[in-house]
Amino acid sequence: MTTDVGGIAADRLKSFVERIERLEEEKRGLSEDIKEVYAESKGTGFDNKIIRQIIRLRKMDKADRQEQRAILELYAEALGMED
Repeated sequence: MTTDVGGIAADRLKSFVERIERLEEEKRGLSEDIKEVYAESKGTGFDNKIIRQIIRLRKMDKADRQEQRAILELYAEALGMED
């Protein structure tokens, strides 16, 4: 039986809140796992700043990566930073 409080189905609301809480806990666990992988990669000599950049780039489609690189090169050239 659903309990209505002020027009709100309390059982349904409680179900949503509990699901969100479980997912948040899973997210915290995954964040800890990711931190451990970064620590491991750093321990073997890899640069985590570069790994994070690579991960960001891999999430982009090819056209967006190409556009970003072109704009970066253009800005660097405008600032006299190109070799």
